[in-house]
Amino acid sequence: MKALFGIAWRSAWNRRFTLALTVLSIALSTFLLLGVERIRTEMRENFASSVSGTDLIVGARTGSTQLLLYSVFRIGSATNNVQWKSLQALAAHPAVNWVVPLSLGDSHRGFPVLATTPAYFDHFRYGDRQPLRLREGRPFGGLFDAVIGAEVADRLGYRAGQAITLAHGGGELDVADHADKPFTVVGVLARTGTPVDRTVHIGLGAMEAIHLEWAGGAPMPGVKIPAEQVRKFDLTPRNVTAALVGLKNRAAVFAVQRWVSTYGAEPLMAILPGVALDELWGVVGIGENALLLMSALVGLVSLAGLVSVVMAGLNERRRELAVLRAVGARLRHVMALLALEGAMVTLGGVLIGVALWALGIAALSPWLQSRFGLALALTAPTSGEWLLLASLIAAGWLASLLPGIRAYRLSLADGLSPRI
Repeated sequence: MKALFGIAWRSAWNRRFTLALTVLSIALSTFLLLGVERIRTEMRENFASSVSGTDLIVGARTGSTQLLLYSVFRIGSATNNVQWKSLQALAAHPAVNWVVPLSLGDSHRGFPVLATTPAYFDHFRYGDRQPLRLREGRPFGGLFDAVIGAEVADRLGYRAGQAITLAHGGGELDVADHADKPFTVVGVLARTGTPVDRTVHIGLGAMEAIHLEWAGGAPMPGVKIPAEQVRKFDLTPRNVTAALVGLKNRAAVFAVQRWVSTYGAEPLMAILPGVALDELWGVVGIGENALLLMSALVGLVSLAGLVSVVMAGLNERRRELAVLRAVGARLRHVMALLALEGAMVTLGGVLIGVALWALGIAALSPWLQSRFGLALALTAPTSGEWLLLASLIAAGWLASLLPGIRAYRLSLADGLSPRI
């Protein structure tokens, strides 16, 4: 075996420039394979962590997926609202620690508007219980203050101090806006990779103020309340869309959920965010299958390149292999030589690819976090990634057997005859 290893090494060294390209190809393929796999797993974890640190989401009785979609992802609309007095009753429950109301319905240039309280910035968590951070400015404090997500700021070019106008509903009609009550951007949130990035946040009182002269989803004819006079009115909301709930002890989650579902004043429901997110991923996770397919294709291309290079190199090695056979090398010797060489090339490429993968995560992770909100942690390969690496090395070794069989079938005369 030691002799075969020496022969394989010297043979590979004589063709080092050609094999270096093969090693580079396998390294890049390994880098892409591990990169796609890590992005796939992190995408799922980021999706499952769109909201964390919240024990329950409470809303009008509907499907759990629908409640999750409009309360967390700002997609769709609620079938009904939650009365303010119901939230007060929920907040008074002995097991409840905090309640953050959410009121939706308006928009700004296609981005949803979320009305809430300052407690939202204290209690909302995403990812691994990461708190919201301000990229610039401060949380809203005045009536017509707004805090925007990173995507809103980047797409529209907004910064703190920018004046904006909200629109009623989706803003499809120009007449359904609130131009008489403009807002001022006082803060821009750091990117999170969650729906927070594409949300305009305002206070609950502001949501009531811009709808004082509205009824039934439309402005009342002849009624106009100037912005400077809205503070004279009671701006306590009558109802909200949903609420995030944190408990004093997570062990009470099912007891509070049952209390909400049997609440007598109005039909409500409470969902566990993690369970609902898993259910939703089962519906929208087709992109994960696409990334899995891409990973498989990357591996196949890498192995095809290895086989192609070894097969193409047989023409250069006919004399070498013929001499080995002439001195008594058997089929197993020839195949072992080429298999050993293929394993060396594959292992070298995989090791370089792993190094590139680690360096890529270390270098690009901060940029991906700030630009796309995708958090890639530089950790040891997962069990799935180890399996991919082992499969790649094993497949590379097996792929080299095909050229070995082809090499043995070449005649001695073909290898030893001088070429004209």
